[in-house]
Amino acid sequence: MDNSQVDAPAETPRESMQEYYNLQKELYIVTLTTTAIIFVSVWIFYDLNTGLNYLLGASTGVVYLRMLAKNVEQLGSQNRRLSKSRFAVFIGLIILATQLSQLQVLPIFLGFLTYKVALLYQMVRALMPSNLR
Repeated sequence: MDNSQVDAPAETPRESMQEYYNLQKELYIVTLTTTAIIFVSVWIFYDLNTGLNYLLGASTGVVYLRMLAKNVEQLGSQNRRLSKSRFAVFIGLIILATQLSQLQVLPIFLGFLTYKVALLYQMVRALMPSNLR
């Protein structure tokens, strides 16, 4: 029996986790780039206050994405289900936005959804044939 065949299954989880970390890094980069572009656009076309509201929502979306990534990372080893506690961050932000007159709910909500752009980008990229990438 060849030693490379014995070691192959031990390498698979490590390679899978490395692939997961690369995907995670790419999602962060796309999310932060999209956030920067949209923030500047909102600032130019609306005003700084609306842009900052958007940025607050987008920052919360990045925190949410990070919490989701940590939860997914622990999925196989410790727990069998995804935790729903990360929704508290979003709910708390929306409650705060409705209570403070300086904050605007719509830009914050749309900013929060910015991380979804990275997910859509990754999905489209995965569906494309490899020769077009």
